[in-house]
Amino acid sequence: MSDSSVVQEREVIIDTGEVRLEGNLAVPQGAEGLVIFAHGSGSSRFSPRNRFVARKLQEVGLATLLFDLLTSEEEAVDIYTREYRFNISLLAHRVIGVTQWVLQQPGLSALNIGYFGASTGAAAALIAAASLPEVARAVVSRGGRPDLAGEALLKVYAPTLFIVGERDTIVLKLNQEALALIPAPEKQLVIVPGASHLFEEPGALEEVARLAAAWFTKYLTSQAFEAKRIG
Repeated sequence: MSDSSVVQEREVIIDTGEVRLEGNLAVPQGAEGLVIFAHGSGSSRFSPRNRFVARKLQEVGLATLLFDLLTSEEEAVDIYTREYRFNISLLAHRVIGVTQWVLQQPGLSALNIGYFGASTGAAAALIAAASLPEVARAVVSRGGRPDLAGEALLKVYAPTLFIVGERDTIVLKLNQEALALIPAPEKQLVIVPGASHLFEEPGALEEVARLAAAWFTKYLTSQAFEAKRIG
């Protein structure tokens, strides 16, 4: 089991060969898995909700990488035009590029990779998982729009968890329909009681973090296998 009390955290510049993106990387000592975050529309690597989840993942020994899907120049334009935040193919291409960068880093390349996507970022994460089936070990979506992943849903085989608020009725229906299309043998939709789209209710985001930590621990680390063998 990893010693999550020691965390190496630093800012990184991710050069995908096409663009340079800013990110925040945290690697607990002994980490076996790395979760790449894809934020929602109009957000960034500083999303307080994603950062909260990331801290909880670090506490259970998982490495995390939060990064800006857009460059600073693109963000400046997007504030007024919104031309980038809903360009799912572009966002997915960025997630794939960041994943390729991770695979080239000596300290990260051996880690099992998972994706955590929020809102439109969930679609980008799912497309990345479909495009990199031998790399993506698990996907978690928080209040996501998996429907925006389109036909890529038919190629997602990584264990997939959708987390949706009970009061987020429209998104809940979209998640139910999307999950039915995913061929992954291990997939699940969890509804958080009383929660709305942003999980602002007391305890709601904590439940999201708990569910995500359990899912990623199961599929990105050896702990579950060890527990099964001991049992």
